[in-house]
Amino acid sequence: MTADLSYTHGTSGVPLLGDTIGANLARAVAAFPGREALVDVPSGRRWTYAEFGAAVDEVARGLLATGVARGDRVGIWAVNCPEWVFVQYATARIGAIMVNINPAYRAHELEYVLKQSGISVLIASQTHKTSDYRALVDQVRGACPDLRSVVYIGDPTWDELTAGAARVPADRPAAAEAELSCDDPVNIQYTSGTTGFPKGATLSHHNILNNGYWVGRTIGYTEQDRVCVPVPFYHCFGMVMGNLAATSHGACIVIPAPSFEPRATLEAVQRERCTSLYGVPTMFIAELNLPDFASHDLTSLRTGIMAGSPCPVEVMKRVVAEMHMEQVSICYGMTETSPVSLQTRMDDDLEHRTGTVGRVLPHIEVKVVDPVSGVTQPRGTAGELCTRGYSVMLGYWNEPERTAEAIDPGRWMHTGDLAVMREDGYVEIVGRIKDMIIRGGENIYPREIEEFLYGHPGIQDVQVVGVPHERYGEEVLACVIPRDPADPPTLDDLRAFCQGQLAHYKIPSRLQLLDAFPMTVSGKVRKVELRQRFAN
Repeated sequence: MTADLSYTHGTSGVPLLGDTIGANLARAVAAFPGREALVDVPSGRRWTYAEFGAAVDEVARGLLATGVARGDRVGIWAVNCPEWVFVQYATARIGAIMVNINPAYRAHELEYVLKQSGISVLIASQTHKTSDYRALVDQVRGACPDLRSVVYIGDPTWDELTAGAARVPADRPAAAEAELSCDDPVNIQYTSGTTGFPKGATLSHHNILNNGYWVGRTIGYTEQDRVCVPVPFYHCFGMVMGNLAATSHGACIVIPAPSFEPRATLEAVQRERCTSLYGVPTMFIAELNLPDFASHDLTSLRTGIMAGSPCPVEVMKRVVAEMHMEQVSICYGMTETSPVSLQTRMDDDLEHRTGTVGRVLPHIEVKVVDPVSGVTQPRGTAGELCTRGYSVMLGYWNEPERTAEAIDPGRWMHTGDLAVMREDGYVEIVGRIKDMIIRGGENIYPREIEEFLYGHPGIQDVQVVGVPHERYGEEVLACVIPRDPADPPTLDDLRAFCQGQLAHYKIPSRLQLLDAFPMTVSGKVRKVELRQRFAN
């Protein structure tokens, strides 16, 4: 008898949602008019569902007044704030396509996205930290012929946009929405390509509304939940798993700060009695390492989502025990799949939450294939993870060739991730195909070494990458943030710690001590930058 193949699909007696994002929000407004929908902790502003619905309609009518029509691209280039959320739902309501722009982009990246997607209206923050968004827009505006209007949040131009709503009949957004299909594109998200220009993953109402709904349903969201969202809205984690998961269940979105700040996050959880908290592992590590961490009352928490990169076992133990997140969930996905395909369940044990990224969500298929032949692998064998279902993007905006490279003729999305499917259907991610280290013909998965090194008492955080080696092709470099910078571990310490525990070829031959890792805005470590920096 042959071993079971690495294929599984999520069954459910609960159907997918067939409505648009605006229609789904209208149902939540009707069902929960007096419950809080959105709280902005920095400004103290808050909206009930009735007030939130009215604010979204005001922005929708303001956009209609400026001439925005179905299919037009409206860019949002801003840090987390209530206006970001209003734009998200307002564009969906009238059939415009919202284009998320990474707040960390500089002029040449902004210009590329404005031109590639053909943005006609851009809504932007004014400043944040070292970014002067107005100056950057002025720098590129002349090169972007489609861009006819720029609105700055917190500026008279924002007031002009909302005042324009008075010129549009109150029933216009509903009339516009009635003409929409749930399969219409509603969102373009630029994926941070490590080479070349980013690609615009184009997502439909059906893609992201259902994904948000099922992620929220899997961790038991109801109208009683209050979801703290310190992850960026420009990323699927914030706007789908955060905003859409909340509104599709009548829950409340809580914004702790414009961008991630560990103390502001914990203060928001305490003050707003949040039941759910999101973050990538590095965010949870930063919160747990605050000197006054123990002084925050986090007893209202029950769940949350950790995603973006693997969670170290010790971190997960502390999140469950000290942050009271007994039902915390691990999610795996990618922008092109709306984003989540795999998720742990509320009652999964510690091993499943740290050793795997969960099992397939309802209405989605996943398989693990040989990266060269495309043949489905037996369970327990590493290969490329592929996913298919309602969540797979419509394609990359205006790039059919790049779409065809990612989505095969059977509509399977090829993730580029190396995975192993266990007998019970849970999936382990063992690395990126391009992150895999090949040392003297041996395939090495950095995740395994990182997990082991997290147990070293002198290591706060670690990333393992392959760097060129004359004899072996590649060698193993451990990039370490020490727990005590005054007494960091040495390479000899690390090698002694690994001796007899890891195969000799997996033991790091180089050590680099760092204060911090280079990160994307969404909180992922930029391994490609570490490889380039320490290639010699």
